Amino acid sequence: MSALFAPLEIGDITIKNRITMAALTRNRAEDTYPTELMKDYYVQRVHGGAGLIVSEAILITRQGTEWPHAPGLWDDKHVEGWKNINDAVHAAGGKIYAQLWHVGRAAHPDAEQQKLAGEPVWAPSAISARGGKFRTIPGTPGYATPTAIDDPWRLVAQFKHAAVNAKKAGFDGVELHGANGYIINQFLDNTANHRIDQWGGSKENRSRLGLEVLKALVEVFGKNVAVKLSPAGGYNDVGMPLEETLETFEYFITEADKLGLAYITLVRYSELLDVVYDGVSRATKHDIVATYRPFIHNTKVIVNAGVLPAEGAELVASGQADAISIGFNWITHPDLVKRVEHGKPLDNAPDFPHLQTNKNSGDWSTGYTDYLTAVY
Repeated sequence: MSALFAPLEIGDITIKNRITMAALTRNRAEDTYPTELMKDYYVQRVHGGAGLIVSEAILITRQGTEWPHAPGLWDDKHVEGWKNINDAVHAAGGKIYAQLWHVGRAAHPDAEQQKLAGEPVWAPSAISARGGKFRTIPGTPGYATPTAIDDPWRLVAQFKHAAVNAKKAGFDGVELHGANGYIINQFLDNTANHRIDQWGGSKENRSRLGLEVLKALVEVFGKNVAVKLSPAGGYNDVGMPLEETLETFEYFITEADKLGLAYITLVRYSELLDVVYDGVSRATKHDIVATYRPFIHNTKVIVNAGVLPAEGAELVASGQADAISIGFNWITHPDLVKRVEHGKPLDNAPDFPHLQTNKNSGDWSTGYTDYLTAVY
């Protein structure tokens, strides 16, 4: 495991080990605002040894997301709440990036936050995704047909505004959520993006939004900017044929690598993120690391999805990755890195009913900050 415990320079900071905590949507932000309970959650995982924490996905604008109580970062009250968390993370010796998120067509026009936004559900094109489950809307509505955004530069401006707020709040950097079928991924994917202007059609045009957003984030955070990508697709009804997938992501990654970013997270194919419609898998299965690692020369590489510590050590030692990103096991083990360091098993049982809040949730600390640490 020694490869995982060497420090690593990313952007302007040095993290103490190569085991990072992936963004995990936990839905504890009341009316989109960060809370003291959220601070306890993040500080627990700093004490548990996380080299870098990537915050739960943070909305850059009000959206009718399927996840109730997701946090935002568009006003001063959000800045104040996140600063409270970040100050505590730093006092405990941790480092934290904000993952910036716009869900695009994965929103719903009848959701409370979308109504408050007073805007349509934006997407590259008026093409609805299949699936969807909205816990706060009566019945079982799926995704609705979105509105094609008239001027995608508006999205660039919203991401930049959120980055400015992230800097005010004291985050060490920002990670653009370019994965899992959300707005950046929707523009990249030619099954979701049928535009015929400069934002659609060719791989260069479909990559434009993500690359322009990254440039805007770099204007704010310098080299403390990252991006998360899931070329295998599947989740939220995205995924192109293999040849088009390869052409698109090779181009996007090559161009992103020129921007002097802190890191690129490559999300491997995961059955958990795959979906099946009419008996056909939506994902484009291929070896993500072997395919795209060769195109990354100037940027650190973090590998995510199903990575356990033993495999992670091999990925780092072999140079396939500079660090690993673990998600689910950080939910159930606030002391994950300490367990790995001391040879303790990752054996806490997940509290599935309380992974996220729902209309029956009472004490939001249940299944959130109440997981046991090991005895050392």
